[in-house]
Amino acid sequence: MKTLLSLVLLLVFIFSPTVLGENNSFNRKRTFDAEHYVMQLSFDRKNKIVFANSSIKLKPLTPNFTTIELDAKDIKFESIRLRENKKELEYKTIGKNLIITLDRVYNPNESLTVDFKYSAKPQKGIYFVDEIKKRGKITRNSQIWTQGESEETHHWLPSFDFPDDKATTEQIITVNKGETVVGNGELIKRKENPNNTVTYHYKMPVPHSLYLTSFIVGTYNKVTDKYKDIPIGYYVYPGQEVLVKNAYGKTKDMFRIFEELTGVDYPYNKYDQTMVAEFQFGGMENITATTMADTEILMSRFKFAQPLVEDLVAHELAHSWFGNLVTCRNWAELWLNEGFATFMEAAYREKMYGRKQYIDKIQSDATEFFTYVSLREKSQHGLFNQQADARNDETMFTPITYQKGGAVVHTLREELGDEAFWKGVNLYLTRHKFANVETKDLQKVMEEVSKKDLDWFFKQWVYGIGYPKIRIKPIYSASSKTLKLTLSQIQNQKTESPQIFRLPLEVELRTPSGIENKKIILDKRLQEVEFKLKSKPMKITFDKDYKIPLKDISQSRLRTIK
Repeated sequence: MKTLLSLVLLLVFIFSPTVLGENNSFNRKRTFDAEHYVMQLSFDRKNKIVFANSSIKLKPLTPNFTTIELDAKDIKFESIRLRENKKELEYKTIGKNLIITLDRVYNPNESLTVDFKYSAKPQKGIYFVDEIKKRGKITRNSQIWTQGESEETHHWLPSFDFPDDKATTEQIITVNKGETVVGNGELIKRKENPNNTVTYHYKMPVPHSLYLTSFIVGTYNKVTDKYKDIPIGYYVYPGQEVLVKNAYGKTKDMFRIFEELTGVDYPYNKYDQTMVAEFQFGGMENITATTMADTEILMSRFKFAQPLVEDLVAHELAHSWFGNLVTCRNWAELWLNEGFATFMEAAYREKMYGRKQYIDKIQSDATEFFTYVSLREKSQHGLFNQQADARNDETMFTPITYQKGGAVVHTLREELGDEAFWKGVNLYLTRHKFANVETKDLQKVMEEVSKKDLDWFFKQWVYGIGYPKIRIKPIYSASSKTLKLTLSQIQNQKTESPQIFRLPLEVELRTPSGIENKKIILDKRLQEVEFKLKSKPMKITFDKDYKIPLKDISQSRLRTIK
């Protein structure tokens, strides 16, 4: 998911997150494995009601399994039955929890399917967008679309609504004739019904986290394309086909570049991109079927905005590898999805347009992060986000998770070098393919391929808070021809951690005799280093190649002594 470009262009929000305790466990206990969901839906648009027949096939993970606990918020059930014997099951609801009592004891070597019949008027999860008329003419048709991240799907589908359980899905959705349904996976069947409706049947055969399940209902024209054998669909409003070239014209280049960089082929059997109205984010990486805010796609009509839209398209496609193929185990680890997708925007730029474009993007991300945290110095979170709260998206979808995350991935790349870094990315994706991950999994593969201990790196950049602030005083001794640098780390010890960052800093010294490059391992709160030079330096530059973007360095004027 990516935040709205218009918000990035115009302002930075100040959030007030819910703070959770440091010892809070962000994983969720599972007593069963959800294997397959089926959702058969129709709608009362006037009253914004969903009518559903759905099912969940599951397998117990514990012996003596007698109770299923699902997430289901404000759903009115007509019946809950066990498919195997058609028995009606007893159930109760407590808040968002649906507790179902089974007919007998089940064990891990068995599987069972529960069928639900119900209606819901979702406050989240499914959004009904009214048509717009001007002078009696429809200028925008009505729409229905879903948004699952963080945990919104349980407002319309009884489910285990948490990222660490992956299942296959099936959607059977009935809409008005003339409308299109865009769903996950393959379109199995499209059936026209006698009552002026049409039913679309989609099947997603690859297991995925439930928040990536989606559908869109609306009036669209589809522009088709293909990358290798993968069908690509662009769904735009009628008459807006010109937007496809402006907004999506580089999609196939992105496929090629992401496959080349990661060494992993696109893992699914199609890729659709659909514009919708009143979407609260810039885009959402629903599996095989990305949703895009029409405000963002419409911006592509303007040349100045096209690079920003291109970043958005790259970001959401990158999630097919980082977020969809390999998914964060819990919301505290969301940076593994969003930080990598943000970094891949820059990696795409580098391959497509050159190194300068790459560095410009990393620098822009770092600047956005600095702006954000400058407004909330006393309340930040680490990339491993102990403030993460699925009830409040504003605790999670911040420039720390995205822009700091991308900049940290860049720093990791610079620390390891290209060969080891991309080898590690490949191992990370292949080892954890279709599974869930935590930061420790990333650290392990990067240490394996680089043969380096990276504990210090992850402690300060992922689990730590803030960034290093360094003040440098240079003194040149004319008699000894020695340059002494006094480096002080001055980050706030009460609101930021670690108190001492370890920074492999490169220093360029430009003298009348030429350029000398030196390396410093800065690992103390106050540190002095000396360099013997042939002559007085005319210019001192730290981190010329921008390997560590998340730092604040200020340097006083060079003082000369005898």
